Amino acid sequence: MAGLQQLLDSVVSEVGKALAGKELQIRLALCCMLCRGHLLLEDLPGMGKTTLALALGRVLGLQAQRIQFTSDLLPADILGVSVYETTTSQFSFHPGPIFHPLILADEINRTTPKTQSALLEAMEERQVSVEGVTRPLPDPFFVIATQNPLSHSGTYPLPGSQLDRFFMRLALGYPDPDAERLILLGQHGREQLTHLTQQLSVSQLKEMQQQVSEIRVSEPLLSYLQRLIEHSRSQESFPYGLSSRGALALLRAGQCWSMMNGRNYVIPEDLQVVLPAVVEHRLQEQTETGQQSAEALSQRLLRDVDVIAE
Repeated sequence: MAGLQQLLDSVVSEVGKALAGKELQIRLALCCMLCRGHLLLEDLPGMGKTTLALALGRVLGLQAQRIQFTSDLLPADILGVSVYETTTSQFSFHPGPIFHPLILADEINRTTPKTQSALLEAMEERQVSVEGVTRPLPDPFFVIATQNPLSHSGTYPLPGSQLDRFFMRLALGYPDPDAERLILLGQHGREQLTHLTQQLSVSQLKEMQQQVSEIRVSEPLLSYLQRLIEHSRSQESFPYGLSSRGALALLRAGQCWSMMNGRNYVIPEDLQVVLPAVVEHRLQEQTETGQQSAEALSQRLLRDVDVIAE
């Protein structure tokens, strides 16, 4: 476990050369990918969402393809299309950008629901069907989608059922003063992407993905997880509690966080660290004054549920 932890630390350190002061977000994004999950980055423009996605692809040795989502983008622009070839008098399939190991879906909420659904179906099934033919997607296959806050004009919000397809949602936030000084000096940011070096091979990445499910989970830890889930479902102010898919995601993320920290067993602190990123986009709370922030909701969940049952 120690050697694996050092290898993962080197990945985080290398990505950090392009994204200063965001070690926690980088670790969570890496955790998401090791869990075979898809990641949603939601923040204001210019906060480093695209830089994080491209840096991860470069350091993990994954061929990345960026898709800029716009209001006129069609499903065929993502999946591909069959074109009639006059030389052979047959239709030939031209694969779309979805057939890459790492997809950067930039500003996913700027396009129409029909095009969003085409991408999200590929995320769920890890295959696409075009004109009656099913074609598998690469393995590994990751989608890192970015979206601007819904308060920005020209956005098509993702419904809850589609948000649930994302394993985690992260926000990068503003950099701290020291990190921003480095950005202003040109020592961090997208300009550094060409200087990043690959730290993992694809075979190593797949092996680590397999190891996540081997991390031990004790009965008391499972009981704590179930109390968290039940609390989200039983409170009147939570009209939508965590689903079984959300519970499984939280457990798998906890296992991965344990592995990344050199342990082969999960402790409550593992669940507590990953919980906000895993559950905030899956929960909604209605109060007398309207909806509370997702951050306040997750913190309340952690505060109200004891690690040890009374």
